Amino acid sequence: MGVEVYSSLSYFTLASSCRLCKTTFTICPHTNTSMATSSSGYSRMFCKLRKYANKSQSLYHIDSFNLVIRRIWTSGSKTQLQPKVHTKSLPQMVGVVGLEVHAQIQSTSKLFSGSHVRFLAPPNSLVSHFDASLPGTLPVLNRRCVEAAVLTGLALNCTINRKSLFDRKHYFYADMPAGYQITQQRVPIAVNGMLVYSHFEGRRRNQVVTKSVKIKQIQLEQDSGKSLHDDEQSQTLIDLNRAGVGLMELVMEPEMCCGEEAAAAVRELQLILQALGTCQANMAEGQLRVDANVSVHRPGEPLGVRTEVKNINSVRHLAKAIDYEIQRQMEVLQSAGKVLNETRAFDSKSGNTIPMRDKEGLQDYRFMPEPNLPPLFVYKSEASVPAGVDPAQVVVIDRLSAQLPELPSVKRTRLVETYGILQEHSFTLVNEDGLMDYFENVVQTTKAEPRKVIGWVIKELMGNLNSQNLKVSQSPISPCALAELINLAESGHISSSTAKQVFQEMWKAPEKTVGQIVKEQDLWMINDKEELQKICRRIVDSHPEEVQIIRRGNKKVLNKLMGEVQRETKGRTDPVQVRAILEKMVS
Repeated sequence: MGVEVYSSLSYFTLASSCRLCKTTFTICPHTNTSMATSSSGYSRMFCKLRKYANKSQSLYHIDSFNLVIRRIWTSGSKTQLQPKVHTKSLPQMVGVVGLEVHAQIQSTSKLFSGSHVRFLAPPNSLVSHFDASLPGTLPVLNRRCVEAAVLTGLALNCTINRKSLFDRKHYFYADMPAGYQITQQRVPIAVNGMLVYSHFEGRRRNQVVTKSVKIKQIQLEQDSGKSLHDDEQSQTLIDLNRAGVGLMELVMEPEMCCGEEAAAAVRELQLILQALGTCQANMAEGQLRVDANVSVHRPGEPLGVRTEVKNINSVRHLAKAIDYEIQRQMEVLQSAGKVLNETRAFDSKSGNTIPMRDKEGLQDYRFMPEPNLPPLFVYKSEASVPAGVDPAQVVVIDRLSAQLPELPSVKRTRLVETYGILQEHSFTLVNEDGLMDYFENVVQTTKAEPRKVIGWVIKELMGNLNSQNLKVSQSPISPCALAELINLAESGHISSSTAKQVFQEMWKAPEKTVGQIVKEQDLWMINDKEELQKICRRIVDSHPEEVQIIRRGNKKVLNKLMGEVQRETKGRTDPVQVRAILEKMVS
């Protein structure tokens, strides 16, 4: 008799089926009764199952309160209940995620040749003899790429290996003319780092949870070319512009559990690389590509068989691909299936991962030392550079450490401590390119509190930018113009609602100043007390029913009269002042 447990927050039931008569029944553990029959009906069902049992067969009785399955052995006419525990409910399976990130180094030339690096160049227009793997060509290491890798390693708290080695990794792809890739398999340039990242939890997504993931290694390697498949002509075209471009491969340990964590880690890495200037990290242009290694297991047990989801090119797709793959593997195991060690791809249209090739057979890459490149040495300080070697021509760790900029995590901490803004707002300012500088420029120019400025920047500015798919650098309203508008509202010359109206006019006509728009549309605040009293008197006289309701004690109706005043004056009145006048008139 097989047993399955269906659980929810409030109750669970046990669904059972007899392997002899194939009868299925469901038992409520709280009442020990069948969902379809009474307690006596369940007893008759169990007796019926015993009747069908043979001497050599075993049945299972369900103790619904303790969720323990006990075995009943039948011997002749006597049945003995053995107290031996067979199994207990198993813990829930969890996902395990590790990442391999390929970051294209921001350099004007390739890793081992002088060919230029440029996105969307004509096919095969940026290919040197070495990139095409012509006989007799030799690699020449690009120092800029080495410095970028060391700088990245320092920012991620890695140990920089003073001596690293290059290796050949053999595999045969049409877009890799040499038949091998130059990489750093044995001794990479940086090891044992740590990436600290944060993501939001809670019902309102405003609880910041900070976690970390270990960086196993950072290695320098070549990128491959690009294969363009033409299904109509049944042919594949090769573009070698990307072949030989310098990459940093960052290997993260399998310490994450879901797509959200992995996406947060990659987003933080993206910001770090952009701050360093070592990689533009534009995923849409292939400058940052992620391979996700995903498996599931029960806590306390060995890790399960992993699958690799290749070449994910957006943070949003990364989260979706990982979450789908975790759920898929759980369903496979729960249905007594087997998870295959395979490479899969993410289909963004269907939201599914699809198999590409299996990895069951051990692939022999035939790693070997790169014979055409000597060991790579970097030096701790200029004093450690050997005599006769120009320090300007080698990579010096201390010199690069001095160039480290303010990293994203430090920026967020400074914003919160300096301006007293919420932590989630600091993430918005840092995550959006150029937004932090815009905010600080406004704060330095205006007299308003930073907490008021952040509202204008996040709600009004970002709302308009997002609706038109614009970058901060493309904003038609400069920080100085926004500061001028906020100052007018803070000084009481215009109301807050009018200020928002003026903001929209500035967006449409950026050539006009705040003063011009306010003057042309007559939006100055009405501060004349006599004029305000006349307006309020007209509103009170035209709403006698509301006045009577207020006088009977329902003060909430006063808000309606205030709204009428605001409507007539186009928001050019002080609500506090209007309320005081109206209360006096209706009392």
